[in-house]
Amino acid sequence: PATNLLGEEGSGFRYLTANLAQERLSIAITGVASARAALGWTLEYVRERTAFGQPISAFQNTKFVLAEVRTEVDIAQAYVDQCVLALNAGTLSPADAAQAKYWCTELQLRAADRCLQLFGGYGYMTEYPIARNYADARVTSIYGGTTEVMKTIIAKDLGL
Repeated sequence: PATNLLGEEGSGFRYLTANLAQERLSIAITGVASARAALGWTLEYVRERTAFGQPISAFQNTKFVLAEVRTEVDIAQAYVDQCVLALNAGTLSPADAAQAKYWCTELQLRAADRCLQLFGGYGYMTEYPIARNYADARVTSIYGGTTEVMKTIIAKDLGL
């Protein structure tokens, strides 16, 4: 009944979308934090685990993979920090939030996948946090708007 109406009639969608940029930014922050955690667990693991008489960390491929993950995490963190400042200033645009959410959740997936690979079969054992990280990473690119929805928002901002 009309006595139970919250806000203005017909404004429900506007109310629903009012905080989407902040929600998407918070998901992006989670993505970066998760990717950073995966990197940390993997660094610890490759320093301890040996193969062919040496730590896995001594192999060039391991070094390259972890250098790439660290670089991507640091770059994503810089963009997220910029977006947090914009949110605090009240200037975070839907497109900027979409870019952060899209990039950081896809980074989370990449980092979890690449780091898990360095654990080998142990990466699938739930005793290792990387296994849960890998399982959890998939959903962040879906909730709060899928990667494809984020790309649509960004494309609209480009005038496409």
